[in-house]
Amino acid sequence: MRNTKAFKEAVARTLAELAHRGVTLAPSTVEDTIEKNINTVAERLRIQVRSAWRYFDAGVTADRLAQSLSSYKESNSEKDVGQSPMPPIDNPELALVLAGVPDSLAQTGGDLYAVIINVAVNAWMAGHIHGEDGCAGCDGSRGPAGHDWEARMRTITEMQPNISKWFDRDVWTRAVNEAGYTVTRR
Repeated sequence: MRNTKAFKEAVARTLAELAHRGVTLAPSTVEDTIEKNINTVAERLRIQVRSAWRYFDAGVTADRLAQSLSSYKESNSEKDVGQSPMPPIDNPELALVLAGVPDSLAQTGGDLYAVIINVAVNAWMAGHIHGEDGCAGCDGSRGPAGHDWEARMRTITEMQPNISKWFDRDVWTRAVNEAGYTVTRR
C-alpha cells in the first residue's frame, strides 16, 4: 500500500493539512495512521483497499491527529504518580550514565545492544530515584531512612568533580573514539 500513488498523495495532503493547523508530526506517524485507517475501512466494509481510498479525507485525518496530539499533551501536562521528571541537563547522575558508554563499548567489544540495555537500565533507575522526591506513590519506599537525592548528587560530584564534562559532545565523542569505536551511518 505504501508504494501506491494514492498513499503518497494522502500522506502529502494530510501533512499539508496538519501544517495549516500548526501541528507538526513525523511523516511516519501520519503514514502509520493512514495505513491503519484505510485497512480498517476496507476490512469493515469488506472492500478492497484500493476502493477504500474514496472514503479518505485528509482534513478529517489531520483533525483527528491534531486532536489526538492535543489530548496527549493535556494528559501529560501534570505529573502522574510513578512518573519521574526528566532530570536537569546538568544532572551529575545523567553525566555518570553518559560517561559509562565508552567503557561499556570497550567492555562488551562494541556490542551496541548490550550498551543500550546498560544505559537504559541505569537511566531508568536514576530517573526513578530522582522522581521519588515528588512521587506520592513512592513515599516510604526507601524505608524509614528515606532518601536524600541532593546528597546523592553531591556525592557523585565529590567523587568525580569534573563529571559535567560528559555533557560536552566533543569530550564524549573523543572518549568513544579512544575506546576504539565510532558511529557511522551507512
